[in-house]
Amino acid sequence: MSLVEHDLTDDQWYALMDAWAGCAYCGGDGAALQKDCMLPISRGGRYTVSNVVPACGSCNASKCNLEVTTWMRRKKLDEGRFLLRQIEVLGEILARPDESGPMGLDDRPPGTPTAF
Repeated sequence: MSLVEHDLTDDQWYALMDAWAGCAYCGGDGAALQKDCMLPISRGGRYTVSNVVPACGSCNASKCNLEVTTWMRRKKLDEGRFLLRQIEVLGEILARPDESGPMGLDDRPPGTPTAF
C-alpha cells in the first residue's frame, strides 16, 4: 500500500470546521467532529482542503468508504444542497489569506479549476 499525501493543514481544518459550523452531512453540532474524505482514501482520495469535510462520528461511520454522493443518495439526503454548500465553503476558505497567499490554492491537485 502506498503512502497517502496529507496536504490538509491544521489551519485549513480549523477553517473547514468554522465554515461548516457542525457536521457537513447532518448539520449536527453537538459531537466531536472527525475528518471525512468525500472521496475516500481507499478510492483515490487525499486529505486536502477540497476533499475533507467535518463529520460527526455517526455520519462518518455510516458513510464508511463510500463516495459522498453515493452515500447521500442511499441515505436520501439533499445531495444538491450539500454540493452547493461545499462550493461556498471552499470559496470562503480559499479566499482567506495567509502568509503564503490565498489559503490552500497550492494544495489543489494539478488541473483543478480555479473558478467555481
